[in-house]
Amino acid sequence: MKRLFYLFSGLSLFIASCNSETQTQSDQNINNDVEEEKIESSYPEKAASDIIYEVNIRQHTPEGTIKAFMDDMDRLHKMGVDMLWIMPVQPIGVKNRKGELGSYYSIQDYKTVNPEFGTMGDFKALVDKAHEMNMKVILDWVPNHTAWDHPWITEHPEFYSQNEKGEIVYEADWTDIALLDHTNPETRKAMIEEMKYWVSETDLDGFRCDHPIHDIPMYFWEEATKEIDQMKDLFWLAEVDEPRAHLEFDATYAWGLLGVTNEVGEGKKPGKEIAEYIENDQERYGRKPFRLTMTTNHDVNSWEGTVFERYGEGYKTFAAMTFTAYGVPMLYSGQESGLDKRLKFFDKDTINWSDENNYEEFFTKLIEIHTENKALHAGEFGGITIHINDDEEVYAFKREKNGNQVIGIFNFSEKPQVMNLTDASVAGNYSDEFTGKEVSLTVDQPLNLQPWEYLILVK
Repeated sequence: MKRLFYLFSGLSLFIASCNSETQTQSDQNINNDVEEEKIESSYPEKAASDIIYEVNIRQHTPEGTIKAFMDDMDRLHKMGVDMLWIMPVQPIGVKNRKGELGSYYSIQDYKTVNPEFGTMGDFKALVDKAHEMNMKVILDWVPNHTAWDHPWITEHPEFYSQNEKGEIVYEADWTDIALLDHTNPETRKAMIEEMKYWVSETDLDGFRCDHPIHDIPMYFWEEATKEIDQMKDLFWLAEVDEPRAHLEFDATYAWGLLGVTNEVGEGKKPGKEIAEYIENDQERYGRKPFRLTMTTNHDVNSWEGTVFERYGEGYKTFAAMTFTAYGVPMLYSGQESGLDKRLKFFDKDTINWSDENNYEEFFTKLIEIHTENKALHAGEFGGITIHINDDEEVYAFKREKNGNQVIGIFNFSEKPQVMNLTDASVAGNYSDEFTGKEVSLTVDQPLNLQPWEYLILVK
């Protein structure tokens, strides 16, 4: 399997670094000297510089349709978005439905499109348009459960988990879904066929897999990726924060980072906790795995609160950090509009695109910074994140790749702070990517920072 190399990331990184040392300047860090192979790239490399945009078809436009969303694709392309993650578009179950329209993740039929959203032809047109723009499309896939009125309920009850009375069960308080049993090889076979259908019919570029390994054995994903990747080189994103998922997936969620930033934003933890988390995460996962970084998504917005509720005036500071510190950054529908409400999960709740508090220019600049600086790319294709200061509320890092160096400095406090540089190797004069102002870094003179100030520095 193409993802098995994650098991050997530490050893392979050391060997590759040593081999490239003779071809690079002697003062470069060996972790940043790996020469890029001059061959046609495949996943995950093809997504190393990508920005992922999660699309909520229902709420993105007043019409709530695939066609209506397609009218906005040109704008997203101009912003620099590379990959569209489309939330589930299949029909939603009626039995035990929550709310008026139901949960996107209660799938009634895997092989069709919800008439409220449009048709399969509409989805194919979306993928075709994305490919014409050199954008990728991944579909949100729900392998863990189905709606209660999915045909399998009556035709193949053996596909489902059952209690001692032989009754099909649901998980947690998700009463609108029936839990599948992936220990049954026939369940696995059927699910793989459903996924293959979407690849063959729509030419999509991968899957974002919902709740993928809590009740689903890893051997299902070994079977699925092996078989489906034979059809097309795909990108696999897992909604989970566990290293073992990288046996079969290209990218996983940095849920832990989101949790830490929430606590820092609420004043429950100091900013230095972010530095400690990232250092531990890199040790835990190694250099190769891609980690999805974010400040919000469909679950967080609806159930935990908007970015303004959780981060307050520091919202842009946290966003700038998640786009530069490490990983694959993502945006959620409406985030660039200054989305300041919790979108309803089970009902229609259109995003307000006329919001005066618009952040499109801010995110467009962040995307540009991330894309154009190799040091900020994901996994081994970018630079390792190295902590370069010793302060309670300020986090500063350096990342370097093939001579491209970026310094990030973030004041995670509502009060003025100073940044005390501890790494003399980065001392020098820089330009801030946002303001263009010159910034001098030295170990002898602390750098004064305004409340919530952030700097992305390059030479």
